[in-house]
Amino acid sequence: MPTVVIPFAGLEGKTRLHTSRRARRALSLAMLGDVIAAAVAVGVPRVVTDNGEAAAFVRELGAETSSDPGDGQGPAVAAALGQHEPGPILIVNADVPCVVPDDLRALLAATPARGIALVEALDGTTNALGISAPEAFAPLYGPESAARFRAHAGRLGLEAVTVSVPNLEDDVDTLDDLERFQLRCGPRTQASLVELTAGARE
Repeated sequence: MPTVVIPFAGLEGKTRLHTSRRARRALSLAMLGDVIAAAVAVGVPRVVTDNGEAAAFVRELGAETSSDPGDGQGPAVAAALGQHEPGPILIVNADVPCVVPDDLRALLAATPARGIALVEALDGTTNALGISAPEAFAPLYGPESAARFRAHAGRLGLEAVTVSVPNLEDDVDTLDDLERFQLRCGPRTQASLVELTAGARE
């Protein structure tokens, strides 16, 4: 059974998602909840966060938690991997609310026995990784990170494969993104977006 590591930057992230802090909080937690729902069906989700509210929320959904040491997404993932027991590992961003269990199973199946599988976003960043061991990971997130992950695997003598999984490729940065993906989003995200839209009309 794989461990599914989900780094969550907290309730203050995603500043482009909405001008309202309350709306950003609701949408961020809803997206995280939908990612966890997919992960629970496949393995053991472990959310990395330094936010107490988020930690309590994900534990209610059946996820484990790890403390975020700060300094960004890469160190957060590395901290969670430091607690990892032997077994397959998936690393999935918290802003891919369209993901379903079969998407994670596809990523897991594509992960080489000695190497990495990655799902690249349209902008060249990395939305999800499958890694054969913690040592295959390096904190390389940021612009054009997919190319850096592939190069890192090559330097280690590991195989690197790029996997096309549309529900993992589609990440959310803005409200326009959410509205475009709405019909494919998980139920928590859909409900949160409907509530936000209804509130805007009042």
